[in-house]
Formats: sequence, structure tokens, C-alpha cells
Amino acid sequence: MAPSALADIYPIPARHKTKATTIQASVLHGPRDLRLETRTITDPAPHELQVSIKATGICGSDCSYYNKFCNGDLRACHPLSLGHESAGVVVALGEAVTGFQIGDRVALEVGVPCDNCRSCQRGRYNLCPSMRFRSSAKSVPHFQGTLQERVNHPAKWCYKIPAHVSLESAALLEPLSVAIHACRRATIEQGDTVVVFGAGTVGLLVAAMAKVSGAVTVAIADLDAGRVNYALTNGFADKGYIVSQGREPTEVQDKLAFAKEISVDISEIAGLHDADYEGADLTFDCTGKEICMQAGLYATRPGGQLVMVGMGTPIQTLPMSAAHLREIDIIGIFRYANTYPIGMKMLASGTLPSLDKMITHRFRGLAAAKEAFDIATNTADKDGNLVLKVVIEL
Repeated sequence: MAPSALADIYPIPARHKTKATTIQASVLHGPRDLRLETRTITDPAPHELQVSIKATGICGSDCSYYNKFCNGDLRACHPLSLGHESAGVVVALGEAVTGFQIGDRVALEVGVPCDNCRSCQRGRYNLCPSMRFRSSAKSVPHFQGTLQERVNHPAKWCYKIPAHVSLESAALLEPLSVAIHACRRATIEQGDTVVVFGAGTVGLLVAAMAKVSGAVTVAIADLDAGRVNYALTNGFADKGYIVSQGREPTEVQDKLAFAKEISVDISEIAGLHDADYEGADLTFDCTGKEICMQAGLYATRPGGQLVMVGMGTPIQTLPMSAAHLREIDIIGIFRYANTYPIGMKMLASGTLPSLDKMITHRFRGLAAAKEAFDIATNTADKDGNLVLKVVIEL
């Protein structure tokens, strides 16, 4: 039988046709080599939304890629668009998408797991070995970030934004999710004392989440006085400690002695007026620095928990006997899972301090990305103003 006759009996479905649209993207080609380029984007796949990106926050990992073309052990091997703290507006729907419509404002959860592995099936999809995470060099080809005008993203990982929540606040659901996940992994009880090392975006949000979770005293420590003062003034923490700069011991014993000094100082602040104070019930390290992990172990009470949130120094020398002999649990945190819905509710309810106020610098358009990154890599701008969260708006 001729092919045409077969087609009459068993119609051959036409191949799905998509049209390509031209967009602009900010693309990193090497250390500090950021270029504005033209790309094409097709229509969204059946289960995808096409989102016009309106706000992207710059994260510490983005700054690491910008400065070194790598983040820890992850080195980019192809040009990479950065950005993963994002929100935007739906401009096109895949044919199988339900529950969304054009014009919806959405926050993007930018990690896309396989949904089939052991971790995914147990609800810990952040540990999926096949995870594709926007702006990360871990998967090859790299999953491009959101510093581009539009992206196609699975509808499953997009969340509607309530009308009274700003796009910029919704973009910060990503670092808020890290804080929610960290506090879920820990065991915070009513009346606990918490110490947080690092008063950047994640550290501030961890401190805020610890208070929401029942901690009555939250002390936050940082090298930068402006960040500590911001935390106290805006209700993220109750007490603050500014770590002295300039002293950088090189020998292990000197490092540990310095860490003990820091732990004593912050314990005096955190435990003031508490006659029975033995140390923090929980300590969160949001820096990834060795000295903070060391001081965190010393600052935590017997039977307490030290939570590793920040990713920094990959190999560290820690006084493990300080954990072993006092039964301190060391808990690791990697990104987040099942956090966006609760984070959105918290934003909508006003439970947390204003996330909009955390945005200290706004830049308009992808052409301003390089200037935005140059600011974001510092804790103060050229005029001496505090740099906390930098957002690029489109």
C-alpha cells in the first residue's frame, strides 16, 4: 500500500511546530566577562510556561561565578547566564498546562529534579543526582539562569504571586526557601537561643525564621557592622556581634584559639542575664568559613545543634572532640525542598520583616548587569552605603 494510502487510514500526527522569538540575555563567558547577547526562545513545551522575567536577585554564588567562572568545585565550561532568584509574568502557556493564564505573576523555583530517583520519591528532591539548577555549572549543558528576557520553565515549578506581594519580594523566595529548609532540618523549640554567623541575605532570613519558629533570643554575628546594625534595626535579630577584622591566624592551634575567643564573646552577648546559659541551643553558620564553623562548635551548648547553611571552604579543620564529647549534632543543608508554598504564605501574611527593604540597590535592564555585579560583590558601594541585596529589574 502506498504511504499516502496508509496516512488516510492511520493519520500520521503532524510534528509540533514552534516558532522562535528573539530575546536578549546577559551571558558570562569567563571571569568578569559579561556580555549582552541575542538568543532565540521557542514556544513553551506542553507542560511549560513562558515567563517574562521581571526581577532577579544576585546571589553569592552568582558573584562567585562572575569573579572566578566557578563556584567552589563547580567550574563553568560553557557560556552561562546567571541568576536564579526570580519572578516574572506568564506570556505563553504550553498546551497541557492548566491552572495558569497569561498575565499571571509567578515566582520560579529554578531547580528541576528528575522526579523518579530515590531522593525525589522521598520528597528530598533537592538531593536529586540529576537536578538541573539554573545558573549552576553542575549539569552539562548548563541550565541557563534567569538574566534573560524570557525563559521556558515547567509549570510545576512556578508559583502564583498574591496581588499585594511585589515581584521583587517574590524573587527573594529563593533565599527565603534556604532559610525555611535550614530551620526545618534543625530542631528549634520554644524559648531557644540561636546564634547565626553571617548577616547577608541568607543569614538575615535564617535569623528571622528562627524567631518565627520559637527562638526567644537570636544573636547574629558578622564582620560588617552595617549588616549587623541592619539586622537589629529591622527586627531580624535581637542581639549583634561584630567580629574583629585583621587577625588571620595561620597555624591550626592559633585558629582554634581565635575561634574560642569569638565563641566566648558571642556567648556573653547571647547569654546575657541568663544565669544557666551553657551555649546556644542552635548555631547556624551561613558563611561557609572555617573560623565560623570552629567558633560555632564552641558556642553551641552540650546536646545542641550546629547547622551548616553556607557553602564556602570545602575542606576544613574542625575540633571534632568539641562536638563528640558534648553530643553536638552537625547538620548539613543543601538548597531546599517543598518550601515555596509556605514561603509564599509567609510573604503574603507579613509574618517576616519586609523583604522589599532588604533590596538596597536596583538596576534597570540587562545592560546594567555588569555594574550590578560589581556592586553586589562588596558590602558597601562607592558612597559607603550598605550593600545587602542587589536586584536587576526588566
